[in-house]
Amino acid sequence: MNSPTPSRPLASNFRWGICGLLFWVTTANYIDRGVFGNLAPELQKEIGWTNGQYWYMQVAFNAAYAVSLLVVGRLIDVVGLRWGFALACGFWGLASMSHAFAGTVAGFFVCRILLALGEGGNFPAAIKTTAEWFPKRERAFATGIFNSGSNVGGLLVPLALPLLVAYLNNVFIGGHKIGWRGAFLLTGIFDILWIAAWLMIYKKPADHPRVSTTELALINSEPPEAAVKIPWSRLFQFRQAWSFVLGKFMTDCFWWFYLFGAPVFFAERFGTDLKGRMGPLATIYVVASLGSIGGGWLSGHFMKRGWTTNRARKTAMFIFAACVFPVAFATVAPNIWVSAALIALAGAAHQAWSANIFSLASDMFPRRVVGSVTGLGGMAGSVGGILLFLIVGYLKDNHVSYVPIFIAAAFSYLLALAVIHLLAPKLEPAQVDAA
Repeated sequence: MNSPTPSRPLASNFRWGICGLLFWVTTANYIDRGVFGNLAPELQKEIGWTNGQYWYMQVAFNAAYAVSLLVVGRLIDVVGLRWGFALACGFWGLASMSHAFAGTVAGFFVCRILLALGEGGNFPAAIKTTAEWFPKRERAFATGIFNSGSNVGGLLVPLALPLLVAYLNNVFIGGHKIGWRGAFLLTGIFDILWIAAWLMIYKKPADHPRVSTTELALINSEPPEAAVKIPWSRLFQFRQAWSFVLGKFMTDCFWWFYLFGAPVFFAERFGTDLKGRMGPLATIYVVASLGSIGGGWLSGHFMKRGWTTNRARKTAMFIFAACVFPVAFATVAPNIWVSAALIALAGAAHQAWSANIFSLASDMFPRRVVGSVTGLGGMAGSVGGILLFLIVGYLKDNHVSYVPIFIAAAFSYLLALAVIHLLAPKLEPAQVDAA
């Protein structure tokens, strides 16, 4: 650890400013991916894809996202957070803007793949930053805060998009209406501003002049880690890694389904247009934001009461898994608002669950491999999404309802928690250096 310099302030909480940067980039990340899903029913009429093709586009997105998580998570461990995070954001920002120039089904397939290849860098980098800047007892709460950016991004899109597209439909350049294409172009603004802020602000805690001696001692309050390089393939040897990977595989797919499927589900089930979906979709993301922050707080609260990390994390995750169960009734709800409320509860529970399962990676593994472990789990979540979207595409091509999907969502979290407990009964640290 570097010695404090005289320029350090007497007191600080600068780590929460870093958390704010993570919240910002996660919000931008979900704005970029959310525009397409919210415009999908209208774009389908203009571009002409089938229901099955829409879900196969999500398969392509998730396949590329899985590759990105696997590769970029490891790359960030090797290259470092500062430039690795900035390059990933720049890549996905350009890919998001490229949707404005697509005019065919094949073109949108390519754009979705490019976007996913960049966006996979966000969560491995954010989790690694959290492990670097926060002691263990604060990580789930910090993760919950930045992860709520996914809900804020999801909230801003359905609220702003109808107004923005309505305005852009009356704007012409060279005799051509801008319309929905302009919405994709504007997403790049959030990414460019964040990259500039990140490069100006980010440094390691020991090197940052705005971190006080007291705060630095808090951040580094855990035992120092050995500086041994860990081969990526070695991570597969640990059941702790498999507990995280399988937990993500069994649950992430349903958040993907809510993100890309809710607009289409509401349009099919209740006949809504872009404005008609605005309120219900916004409700889902508002409630999910509360779940993300509350979920991270709850396990931290348990730990402050003297509970072990194992007991605190798993008790919180059991509560959230139980809260998902009512989503099974979303397809038989009498109106769109009841259906949205059930999906909102499930979304909030998922985000609360997610804040804790992300923290499992830093609970059980040393900081220098957290990005790689998180990438493995995220890849598994994307593979789960691929399988789910293939099933949904098949069901919709054969005119089957969404009932089986919502029933599967209701049970998956309890099953995932059982798997996690079986593989990591005490959340004991993986003996990476001794392997």
